[in-house]
Amino acid sequence: MNPLTYELSHLEALEAESIHIFREVAAEFERPVLLFSGGKDSLVLLRLAEKAFRPARFPFPIMHVDTGHNFPEVLEFRDRLVSGLGERLIVASVQQSIDSGRVVEETGPRASRNRLQTTTLLDAIAEHGFDAAFGGARRDEERARAKERVFSFRDDFGQWDPKRQRPELWSLYNGRIRKGEHVRVFPLSNWTELDVWQYISTEGLEVPSIYFAHSRQVFERDDMLYAFSPYVQLTDGEQPFEASVRYRTVGDMTCTGAVRSTATTLEDVVAEIAATRITERGETRADDRVTEAAMEDRKREGYF
Repeated sequence: MNPLTYELSHLEALEAESIHIFREVAAEFERPVLLFSGGKDSLVLLRLAEKAFRPARFPFPIMHVDTGHNFPEVLEFRDRLVSGLGERLIVASVQQSIDSGRVVEETGPRASRNRLQTTTLLDAIAEHGFDAAFGGARRDEERARAKERVFSFRDDFGQWDPKRQRPELWSLYNGRIRKGEHVRVFPLSNWTELDVWQYISTEGLEVPSIYFAHSRQVFERDDMLYAFSPYVQLTDGEQPFEASVRYRTVGDMTCTGAVRSTATTLEDVVAEIAATRITERGETRADDRVTEAAMEDRKREGYF
């Protein structure tokens, strides 16, 4: 084939755009950081960072905001993966924020540490002086996410104002910020959940085992299946039972729901995602069901 006539595939075009964004941030900012949850989007970000900067080390550390209530399979996978990459991992602990009095832990059957992550994240950004933070958010996840630019500016309180986002015509990004401000950068903005899984399959990336169907003790609440764990308090009538489930997203065990599934391979997962019409957050995240504007409210406060 004549190389001058070669056309990029859909995934290749997305990959090229994301790598360009990584390199733009490395060129424009002094202290970036890559936010990492151990989930599928984070894994794609790591692969893209490898393609953008290898054989050199990443020009930024990796940071995980750990609620203390994360899935143990994901934490084990995180440590093994980052160790294999040879990159620096920073763990920002919600438990430490609670112990130091920065946040107050919720109580009761519906208690969750998910909202407490915002303070922990903003404190870590301030402590390390980060001026840009890569995140794995995609515009197809949720309505508030769809309002994001690739460069999402946060004021000196870490707050997001959707009306003050800058235009990004012709993929030109304005990285100018004042002292105390920072930018959240979303290289996967134009990707969909299906794109992510197809890329994982194409690249042969390993993912945490909870993304595949497995037998787990769960309980039903508000039409969602939650993992039965020491971090949850059952209410009257709630009983744990065994089911074949998998997770579409990872996060705090207290607010992340599972879906019934028999998908045990990447090919099975891709087929399952291609057939669904419900977004992952709409189906599996209780924190997004509080109000219609739940995500936007949290983002205004400084959430991911």
